[in-house]
Amino acid sequence: MSKLPKRCVVDTNVPIIANRAVDAAGVPEELIDCVLACIEAVEHVVKTGRLVIDSGDEIFDEYRNNLDMKGQPGVGDRFMKWVHDNRWKFPGKDRVTITASGCSYNEFPSHDGLSNFDDSDRKFVAVANAHPAKPPILEATDSKWWGWKEPLTDVGLDVIFLCPDYIEAKYAQKMK
Repeated sequence: MSKLPKRCVVDTNVPIIANRAVDAAGVPEELIDCVLACIEAVEHVVKTGRLVIDSGDEIFDEYRNNLDMKGQPGVGDRFMKWVHDNRWKFPGKDRVTITASGCSYNEFPSHDGLSNFDDSDRKFVAVANAHPAKPPILEATDSKWWGWKEPLTDVGLDVIFLCPDYIEAKYAQKMK
């Protein structure tokens, strides 16, 4: 995997996919490398402590709704517990303010290619865009993001696809 950034925004599907290692026998062969990449990414974020989230806890709440705050049984659940236990220790600049505006955010970039961006994922983009360093967003398996990578690059945002082969194939399959 390419070198992971010191600071990043993490889409919820990254720790969710990392959790799939708990039932390794149930992981399809085409997802094995993806699960390992997500484990590596989650462990990297915990080790560096440089997660960027919103100050209103919208990202935290999404994590909490999809992961176990007890920190087990999976790596993604340990990530959730770490976020819970440490989010107030993050540097102030890594807890950015985003302002809801209908189904979007004032900090969500304006670009024609992003007009159909998923409402539920807009918070990740808004957070990255509102942060002064414009940290990359880690993405695992949501293939729609593959179609938005160029418009996001156009507005100065990067997405690190942890499972590029998988996500590209899924996107191509959906576009048929």
